[in-house]
Amino acid sequence: MAFDGTWKIDRNENYEKFMEAMGVGMMKRKLGAHDNLKITIQQDGNKFNIKEASTFRNIEIEFTLGVNFEYSLADGTELSGAWTVEGNKLVGTFTRKDNGKVLKAFREIVGDELVQTYVYEGVESKRIFKR
Repeated sequence: MAFDGTWKIDRNENYEKFMEAMGVGMMKRKLGAHDNLKITIQQDGNKFNIKEASTFRNIEIEFTLGVNFEYSLADGTELSGAWTVEGNKLVGTFTRKDNGKVLKAFREIVGDELVQTYVYEGVESKRIFKR
């Protein structure tokens, strides 16, 4: 699939407002906006292996499309949910364990970029990556 490869953050749109809506403190928001995130995606059928490397942490996530799994954001927020495919997009629906609110995430290839969109409590943000 077109998602395979290593993607480095190029730019953010409305990311600090999104982090604020998520309840991330000001210092962590400032640092998070400049995390130098690099994502490596490998897909084998319905199974994905994602490696995230940033200034703050390095983690590896494995999941199967449509199967719930647990995940922690860089700020420690714990989530439970699953990724699915809708058309040419990966769509993630995650529920926060602390307050039960839903975080939606979308990954899609637009031209030569990976666009990752987050929606939480009506606030939308994009993080755009290049290979």
